[in-house]
Amino acid sequence: MNKKTTLHLLEENIARAVALLESGKNVAFPTETVYGLGADITNASAISRIFEIKGRPTNHPLIVHIAEIDRLDYWANNVPASAWKLAAHFWPGPLTLILPKSSHVPLTVTGGQNTVGLRVPDHPIALALLKALGANKALAAPSANRFGRLSPTSANHVQQELGDKISMILDGGICKIGLESTIISFCDSIPLLLRPGGIPITAIEEVLNQKIELNKNLKHALATPGTHASHYAPNTRLEVWSTEFIHQRALELSAEGLQVALIIRADSDQLIHIQNDNIYHILMSANPIEYGQQLYATLRMLDEKNFSRILAEAPPDDIPWLAISDRLQRASFKT
Repeated sequence: MNKKTTLHLLEENIARAVALLESGKNVAFPTETVYGLGADITNASAISRIFEIKGRPTNHPLIVHIAEIDRLDYWANNVPASAWKLAAHFWPGPLTLILPKSSHVPLTVTGGQNTVGLRVPDHPIALALLKALGANKALAAPSANRFGRLSPTSANHVQQELGDKISMILDGGICKIGLESTIISFCDSIPLLLRPGGIPITAIEEVLNQKIELNKNLKHALATPGTHASHYAPNTRLEVWSTEFIHQRALELSAEGLQVALIIRADSDQLIHIQNDNIYHILMSANPIEYGQQLYATLRMLDEKNFSRILAEAPPDDIPWLAISDRLQRASFKT
């Protein structure tokens, strides 16, 4: 297929997606982080359908995806200078800003809160879709998966998760980041980190020239996407263990006759020298960016192999690994 034909096909798919969204249907689309499940923000029934499709609590807010920074103050009120500064630096990109919502954002999108999460995604298909929708439109879109489960990083993952529950999946290939956006709140006197993600907190601090507080210091906790204690979870039970004890735990489970998948980093590869027929080793990158790109797809692949247990080596206690630590902690939470 030549470039001209590919471009024409993409334009046709975008036009079809817009028509579906405008008619109140739900469309899955790619972003640089994970695939989103989109609804026209002006269509109440399409927004309600998102919660039904995902099995998501209605008080759990949806992130609003917009086409460009110039529309920020259409969707939010009283945007502080520091929020504009971050948007100018990181958008399009994996940064969500929590701000006081404008009257254009329905409470069904925000889970009943007077705040809204906004971002401009860094993916050509997502941006083309948003621009085709029009200036006063946006996509309310959580990740395109069942609530609490692994986020999808490919169109095939969306198909596996949601199948014929949605009207269309725009295929944009593999997501280049693979972890959800960093969420920063500006609903207090200082910016607060509500969720670590695709942009390191150190990069945000450098732009603002100030330290960013963590959400544990929030006096009035906001409901925030992706921050339930149990989230991002595979179907297979996941445990996180230190480098020192992970293989001991694997051997204990193996002695019980369980098939165990062991996720370790490349800089811990001495662990794979212990051979056991019940233990399957997965070697992950020692680079946190590459690890993040691989994480959800790896957990999904292990789910398909029907292991009894997945053991993940705890990441280093360093800022670059903060988002990985957050996802593994929530994915392994025992409900």
